[in-house]
Amino acid sequence: MPDAEDVRRIALSLPDTTEKTAWNMPTFRVAGKMFATLPEDETSLAVRCPKEERDELALAEPGKFWIAAHEAQFAWVRVRLAALDDEAELRDILADSWRQAAPQRLLEAYPELGVTGGR
Repeated sequence: MPDAEDVRRIALSLPDTTEKTAWNMPTFRVAGKMFATLPEDETSLAVRCPKEERDELALAEPGKFWIAAHEAQFAWVRVRLAALDDEAELRDILADSWRQAAPQRLLEAYPELGVTGGR
């Protein structure tokens, strides 16, 4: 089961990523733009996710994904770390969120992260 240290290690391995404390919790940013947080007691992760996909995820896998009330108007979803299958799944989730926040120059520079063209 992935934990907060796995989140930190994987997030910081993504290009141009930094960690910054905000709202008394670790946040991860690409080129200054936030793409992940470790809220509360670090048993969950908040990541960027388009609202329509987020809603589908929360309905399809409520044991893994949910929408925090204070984030409902934003394109973010929570992920229970204990519900993830392995580090590969965590890496996919973090990389997807990173792609949503990364500037075009980074998307083009790192096609191995799953981006081959425009956004």
